[in-house]
Amino acid sequence: MLSFAHWSASWPALLCYVLAAVAHLAGLRRLASAGTLGRDRRDQALIFQAGLLLALLALVSPIAYWSQIFLWVRSLQFLVLALVATGLMVLGAPWQAFRALLSGGSVSGRPDATKGGNGRAAWLFARPALAVILANVIWLGWLLPAITDRALRDPGLALAGHACCLAAGFLFWLQLIGSRPLSPLVSPMRRLTLVVGTVGVMTVLGMVLVFGSGVLYPAYANSAHHVMTVLDDQQLSGAVLWMGVLPALIAVAVALLMRWLNDEESAELSADLHRLLTPRKDAWSARPGFRSR
Repeated sequence: MLSFAHWSASWPALLCYVLAAVAHLAGLRRLASAGTLGRDRRDQALIFQAGLLLALLALVSPIAYWSQIFLWVRSLQFLVLALVATGLMVLGAPWQAFRALLSGGSVSGRPDATKGGNGRAAWLFARPALAVILANVIWLGWLLPAITDRALRDPGLALAGHACCLAAGFLFWLQLIGSRPLSPLVSPMRRLTLVVGTVGVMTVLGMVLVFGSGVLYPAYANSAHHVMTVLDDQQLSGAVLWMGVLPALIAVAVALLMRWLNDEESAELSADLHRLLTPRKDAWSARPGFRSR
């Protein structure tokens, strides 16, 4: 039975949270002073702060404590950091607030944040497939047994792993849902294939852990495993990874599919209107009499 009385005091996580939250609120205050803080930005600000708080809780709450003892709790912590918290923060679109803070409150213009100074899209952002593959590689790398077991004994390595998972989560979600003023550069159907590919990767990883007959994470062999064995813990961890990615990614897949259908309907409607409004050319000459050869 897990107890909620255990909390981990991760001072780096607390410091990063305070700095990010205060900087975001200060930027919002400058946007409000400039008269550009509308209701939609307020809603986005709440979403970003919720994601930021969720990331903190994953690192200081009982989840962080029990993730050092049970592998399935560590998998839950990974999902919260890599997918849920980062997804909320990207959806919260904090970039204009941070820009307002750094620029001293000047928010004139709406620059395309997907482009660099030379007018070309940023190299990695312009390659969504590569960016998503890189995010999946980073996630899988930090889930490897050798790295996971070593991070269990090295707090510094564990913090680095959490930071990498968060960065990969940002990279992943920015390709799929966008974050004002950032916009995905590919069509909804191509983004849908990236979602399906990520689900496939996590499914394979989960199946390996669920159906594996050997212990892959020996560092988790501790005295707390008197009810469930380490192998049971490992199999439950695989189930958490396998099933845990589905709610968020299925929701995004449905949204992308609906966006694609709307785009298709809009394109078809535009084509029909164009045909109706374009004057038809008669097959015969408008002048009476025979046409000259």
